[in-house]
Amino acid sequence: MRFLFCGDIVGKAGRDVVTANVPRLRDQLKLDFVVANGENAAHGFGITSKICDELFDAGVDVITGGNHSWDNIDILSRADDEPRLLRPDNFQPGMPGRGVGVYETAKGLRILVVNVLGRLFMDMYDNPFTSLEKHVPGTVPAEAGFDAVLVDVHAETTSEKNAIGHLLDGRASLVVGTHTHIPTSDTRILPGGTGYQTDAGMCGDYDSVIGMEKSGSVARFLGELPRPRMAPADGEGTLAGVVVDTDPATGLAAKIQPVRLGGQLQVAWPSV
Repeated sequence: MRFLFCGDIVGKAGRDVVTANVPRLRDQLKLDFVVANGENAAHGFGITSKICDELFDAGVDVITGGNHSWDNIDILSRADDEPRLLRPDNFQPGMPGRGVGVYETAKGLRILVVNVLGRLFMDMYDNPFTSLEKHVPGTVPAEAGFDAVLVDVHAETTSEKNAIGHLLDGRASLVVGTHTHIPTSDTRILPGGTGYQTDAGMCGDYDSVIGMEKSGSVARFLGELPRPRMAPADGEGTLAGVVVDTDPATGLAAKIQPVRLGGQLQVAWPSV
């Protein structure tokens, strides 16, 4: 199985680069499945029902989230009824939506997707480690009936993401971090066979401060008053993420490769 994970989509620049490139990536890279983090897709904060449909129409199979998942009230009407839209599983009890989904590809392959939120330097959510122990099988994916298991860890610190990667090594096809918006250079397969990258980066304009317009962000750090409103940068976007090929015998990662297309960053195009 071959799947693509796209990092946080930030604003229109991120949406445009994803919707423009996912169809050709699916075709040229022979992708079976595409997951994208959409928690910043609507002007940097949350996602809307219309944006969900645009991403689904472009070939994104599942949208994961984070601390901004429900920033737009518009999306709450679909939170419980759209299985392709996930939010962190360890949100407080009673929150709308779901954090875990099992999906089937056009070829009949089964993939488990789990979305959790870190707690270090974030609001106090339920323990993501407990959530993952509950939902990710303790065996290789194939023994649990899955062709792949993908885990999106939306967290601030590298240490928390690292620890989750090692917790799930040998149990997940991919553990990938989101939230910090800068792609890390540690794309690799862990000793037990799990593909890992501390942060996938963002899909958005990198001529920015983590996707937001530069002058407003700098002014905030300088303490200027009134504090400028934050808005996404609107230059050419970069699509950033990872492609994983799984071993059909185990469901673990056989190959993991970074993807970077368009905009400011050096291009990284996976081999077929």
